[in-house]
Amino acid sequence: QMQYVESGGGVVQPGGSLRLSCEGSGNVLRFGLSPMAWYRQGLGQVRELVASINSDLTTKYAESVKGRFTISRDNAMKTVYLQINNLQPKDTALYLCNRTPPADNWGQGTQVRVSA
Repeated sequence: QMQYVESGGGVVQPGGSLRLSCEGSGNVLRFGLSPMAWYRQGLGQVRELVASINSDLTTKYAESVKGRFTISRDNAMKTVYLQINNLQPKDTALYLCNRTPPADNWGQGTQVRVSA
């Protein structure tokens, strides 16, 4: 199994931006071949997938984040990124990464809070 360390969250005002990072462990080839995703879980809410990226760099996004979120990856660094622009209060959540579908233990995540 791989393990993940997420970072980059914080408190931002509506309209602000953040860049989240997820560093994976383990074999670099395995990481590079794995479809990866960012998920988020708001307080009292079900965890949802917000963006995914395949080994061929094709991406998919949840409707609620299209046009504002951009997922990317650096396989040599075993890292997946999530650029979030035009943050809105509804984006407040704990953001986590994993394979898609999830196949590894969840990391601690990184908290994003959008507040004026």
